[in-house]
Amino acid sequence: MLRIFCKAKLKKAVVTDKLLGYEGSIGIDKSILEAADILPGEQVQVLNLNNGERLTTYVIEEKADSGRIILYGPAARKGEAGDELIILSYCFLETKETHNLKIRITELAKNNRLRSK
Repeated sequence: MLRIFCKAKLKKAVVTDKLLGYEGSIGIDKSILEAADILPGEQVQVLNLNNGERLTTYVIEEKADSGRIILYGPAARKGEAGDELIILSYCFLETKETHNLKIRITELAKNNRLRSK
């Protein structure tokens, strides 16, 4: 039996822009994607801490080290520039694989920069 588990959590992401005239998704800085182990095209759940909105969409890669997190298309209706987000990525695991899973948590600092550990 497959079970769904959270594999990555991106915390303190801040929306930098939104663009309604697009098919829909969320753009995320390439450096952030690599740190969080999230791939372009991967499905994510976006939680907006400012307004309580939740949406499921896919990721578009933005320029590395740009700090950009952009809501595109219908997702642009779910938030405003400056809103703080949590972005979650999930995976399917067999029950016997679940004990090996460690959620990758990536926390961002000011201007969506990777927080030093």
